[in-house]
Amino acid sequence: MNEIIKDALENFGISLFAAKLVLGIIFSFLLTFFTIPTVVKISRRKNLMDEPGTRSSHLRKIPNLGGIAMFYSLAVCASIFAFELFELYKFLFASLVILLYIGVMDDIVVMRAYKKLLAQIVVTGLMVLGSDVRIRSFFGVFAIYELSYTVSVIFSMLTFILLINAFNLIDGIDGLSGGYSVICSALFGISYFRLGEFNYPLVVLSGVIIGSVVGFLYYNLSHYRNNKVFMGDTGSMILGFLLAFTAICFIDIFIDKELPEVPRYYLQTAPAVTVAILILPIVDTLNVILIRIRNKQSIFVADKNHIHHKLLDLGLTHRRSSAYILIYYLFVVGVAYYFRHINVNILMLIVVSLGFIGAYIPTLILLSRRKTN
Repeated sequence: MNEIIKDALENFGISLFAAKLVLGIIFSFLLTFFTIPTVVKISRRKNLMDEPGTRSSHLRKIPNLGGIAMFYSLAVCASIFAFELFELYKFLFASLVILLYIGVMDDIVVMRAYKKLLAQIVVTGLMVLGSDVRIRSFFGVFAIYELSYTVSVIFSMLTFILLINAFNLIDGIDGLSGGYSVICSALFGISYFRLGEFNYPLVVLSGVIIGSVVGFLYYNLSHYRNNKVFMGDTGSMILGFLLAFTAICFIDIFIDKELPEVPRYYLQTAPAVTVAILILPIVDTLNVILIRIRNKQSIFVADKNHIHHKLLDLGLTHRRSSAYILIYYLFVVGVAYYFRHINVNILMLIVVSLGFIGAYIPTLILLSRRKTN
């Protein structure tokens, strides 16, 4: 069937990959775009809303089940247009379903943190142990190269869990988590495309994520109160999981597995480039943890020490805050790409340093204003 469609498309001068990518983006956008109004209507009718709280930067109740529409779009379009991934990684779809269930439960009744963590451990275990999605080498970071199987499994599971929760933490203002997901998916998608057709299913998955999130952002950034929606824990956990998956797959590409059907690539700084692409949630989470430890608070206590909260304190709107954050971290990615052929430890130091500098710029501006006043 695949060959028949491929031959038919080639008669019109269209490659099967191009058709999958374009249709995947279009249909994922449309499914999210037309599903969210129904989700909003049901949320308002059943009072399934996000209440303003300690971490919240909004002042009224907003529907927070937009992640359901995003899951629906991703599950349908990815399984149709990037079905090769679900054949190769047997537990990918099951992991998404588990995260959907846990996310919806948390958005509606607020689950205990340990229950969410247990579910995330199950999901990461399925992917790392069941589908063998692992970080196998550090490429010389801290003078460490190939990892033993046990260390690889533990570190990969921790990476999944960290990124799932980190994306949840940056979802604090309109457009930030969604916009950052679009940028990360675009960067990974372009990288996969440049690495050849063996990686085309991952390019299509990146396109499907972009289409789904753009459909959500239309409502998330809406000025009309009745249209506004948040992605909730459902959306942020699923996006964090998928971007962790694509990031680990990206690093794994540059490990020579000496298999005849697998192309060989070389980029010694692959871990540093990957960290640069995902630097915002990584730095924001680490920064908040350090602040809470310094203040002798529990690292699980909600607060307003995130980067976006500092920008809001400067008087910026949600949109401007998101735009400034995204532009700065695109600059970090640009630096990483420009210096991608230097020593991996030097590049990692540059990337992490720039990440923390970006995190503290708003705080320094606030302190400067207070001294001036």
